[in-house]
Amino acid sequence: MARNKPALPFRRTSARVLVGGTVLFFLLVALVRGLGNPTDIPIVIIVGAFVVPVAFVAYVYEREPGRDIPAGVVVLCFLWGGTLGVSIAATLEYATLRSLGAAEMFGVGVIEESAKLIIPLGIYFHGRYCSQADGVIFGVAAGMGFAALETIGYGFAAAQSSGGIGAVETTLIVRGLLSPAGHGAWTGLVCAVLWREREKLGRRVVNVPVAAAFTTAVLFHAFWNILVIQPGPSLIESIGIELGSAAIALMSLGLLFHMVNEAAHRRARFVPGCSPEPG
Repeated sequence: MARNKPALPFRRTSARVLVGGTVLFFLLVALVRGLGNPTDIPIVIIVGAFVVPVAFVAYVYEREPGRDIPAGVVVLCFLWGGTLGVSIAATLEYATLRSLGAAEMFGVGVIEESAKLIIPLGIYFHGRYCSQADGVIFGVAAGMGFAALETIGYGFAAAQSSGGIGAVETTLIVRGLLSPAGHGAWTGLVCAVLWREREKLGRRVVNVPVAAAFTTAVLFHAFWNILVIQPGPSLIESIGIELGSAAIALMSLGLLFHMVNEAAHRRARFVPGCSPEPG
């Protein structure tokens, strides 16, 4: 039997989204600069905020062998996971974090990592998609939806504070490039472990490995924020901050892709559909 050849990079949806979206983004930036029309900045922000998150979700989705999740379900998880996550996190952070003092960044981590899990948890308890590979996709989709909508907020803040396209462009590029190593990786990790444990035990469970994955995501998130908000660091401190941020990003992506590869191996032996759970 002839074996399916892997798609060439330029034929993959993720590559097309990334290349096409990047070209469109820079064309829009050039158009705003050339015409000097600030009313076009919202279009730049929306396009710039979504290019990398959508491309990364498509990339992870394409990596799953024998996937049984319709693309429309992934899109809904991306949009609803991001929308509910950002809305609930913003509300809780505004209402509670002003009194947390030095623990604020850890509070942000707990709130945002919990908020991003709302839609994936709904899918998890519904029970239709049961493999670890499915969990990876839903986690990455919800996390990247959150990242995209959060970036839109930062983009508008940059536009209001500076009034120019330069600050907006920088904000969108930096946040876009970092988003897979942040929200996408952290929520993907938690969901990968959550789904893996159910796949291993044959029932829905929140056990020590799941709690450890969530704690890891919160700690990565908190330390990332702590490094980012350091005020006016010296050159040596700046180098330390950059190295620390790079270490967190590499560890986050390393753990995520370990889960992606583990899920692919498990998926090769997995029959779609969930085993009945004991009553």
